[in-house]
Amino acid sequence: MLAKIKKVKFEPEHKNPLYTVKLECPLGNELYIKFDYTYAVKAYMPLEVAYNKKRKGAKLAWYTKEVEKMTVEAFLDEIAQKINKKYNFEFSK
Repeated sequence: MLAKIKKVKFEPEHKNPLYTVKLECPLGNELYIKFDYTYAVKAYMPLEVAYNKKRKGAKLAWYTKEVEKMTVEAFLDEIAQKINKKYNFEFSK
């Protein structure tokens, strides 16, 4: 993962754990992602995305494909693993 996590808000008390993350991307750009783990589909799903303060809806594939060279699921999973470890949070997928 090329982006660095700068700020995190983690809300495990929701039905689906909710993650809000601000990342510093290569070349100093800023990426904001709000995502959750959806138990029904057993996957992390982006809810809101903003790149350099421009809203992108829930679309993240353009960034993960072009910059990170990975899938959205792999990218969000890597971020979530770091956050879950930091907050000592475990759940069964």
